[in-house]
Amino acid sequence: MAGAITLERILALQAAYIRCIDSNGLEAWPGFFLEQCLYKVTTAENQKNDFEAGIIFADSKDMLIDRVQALRQANIYEKQSYRHILGLPNVVNNGGAEAETETPFLVVRIMHDGQTDIFATGVYLDTVRNAGNDLKFARRIVVCDSSRVDTLMALPL
Repeated sequence: MAGAITLERILALQAAYIRCIDSNGLEAWPGFFLEQCLYKVTTAENQKNDFEAGIIFADSKDMLIDRVQALRQANIYEKQSYRHILGLPNVVNNGGAEAETETPFLVVRIMHDGQTDIFATGVYLDTVRNAGNDLKFARRIVVCDSSRVDTLMALPL
């Protein structure tokens, strides 16, 4: 039986998620999601207007696996890395087996030449569920504050 969804478990999931991306462990990234999931990167304006399409859109773990394989084998982009800074999650609903949270974020992008810029700010709108002894994302909607999005969004946020 899975444990209660506590703030401590949500914080551990968030920390492991950003460590995975920031340390370039992208092959492990899809493992943070349920088989049937939603991962979408969008803008605040699109979210406000209920536009379904996203800058990045995946509605299954297999699509996330495909994205990582494409990043590693097919896509050509400048070498870069991210550093995530997260605020504390606000648990907006916790039904026991599922919780909904909102977590503010800031992502800094470091290019191969050392140039460092604020890449994105916004909020994660998450639904997390128990999956055995682990928490997994059933839904992660990444809502970027700015409507100006760099076309070089190679790595997941």
